[in-house]
Amino acid sequence: MRSAAVVGTGLIGTSIALALRGRGVTTYLIDTNPEAARMAADLGAGIAGRPREPVELAVIAVPPQQVAAALKEHQSQELAHDFTDAASVKEVPQREAARIGCDLTRFVGGHPMGGREQSGPLAAKEDLFRGRPWVLTPSSQTRARTVERAQTLAELCGARPVVMAHAEHDRAVALTSHAPHLVSSLLAARLLHGDQSQLGLAGQGLQDVTRLAGGSAELWTDILGSNAEAVADVLAEFAHDLNLVVDALQGLGTVREPEQRRAHTDRLSAVLVHGIQGRARIPARSMAGSNLSTAYAAAPRGG
Repeated sequence: MRSAAVVGTGLIGTSIALALRGRGVTTYLIDTNPEAARMAADLGAGIAGRPREPVELAVIAVPPQQVAAALKEHQSQELAHDFTDAASVKEVPQREAARIGCDLTRFVGGHPMGGREQSGPLAAKEDLFRGRPWVLTPSSQTRARTVERAQTLAELCGARPVVMAHAEHDRAVALTSHAPHLVSSLLAARLLHGDQSQLGLAGQGLQDVTRLAGGSAELWTDILGSNAEAVADVLAEFAHDLNLVVDALQGLGTVREPEQRRAHTDRLSAVLVHGIQGRARIPARSMAGSNLSTAYAAAPRGG
């Protein structure tokens, strides 16, 4: 890949651009806020402004509900031969892009699985996606060349390309990213009700579990709203488990009869054991990614 463009110079877009520039790719930076593009350029992420001729690949790095409109605009202006995006929700942007008449043969959904709680170009890192999965969600209309270019993009950023169907991706990130963000935010919000003497006892554990709550509320409202049904399903199951824990704790606080206390203790212990077992299932970053060419041939490609 010799040339690329990044539309949206926030954390994700600027990190992609930094990685591309580090691999010698001529990269153009476009943002509705020209100052953000200039700031990213000052960081060494590329050239602020549009190219004179179409680049090989353009990355639409904007929130999910803005992807389709941005794709339509930049396809009509012939910014690139092929297009991908970096949004963390895939079904809604794909459906909207089809509705407004985007050229879906030259577009493949993408989601680099990396991020930080900070936002904006100043938080960007060239190695943000190194060793991480980079999901591609081709539709039945996507041409092979477009997928190949998106695969190259992921590899240039040090990521591992993985192909998934749109709905499969959205269910996966609801479980592994979107619901955890809300849980972190809900827990952090409880700290508004603590006095300073209580908060003075906070340790690293509290910092760890509330770190995600530092993300942009505006961006996360867009993300969660775009994947609302899948996130709600995860949280409904979480709420069920949480109610069981509340009942067990209330029982241990009031019941004195040994047999009844044992039942509540067993329920509480089971939750903790399941937590240990669930955490152990998180793959190590060094796990080998799936082979893209094989996955592309076998994966469902519907939108």
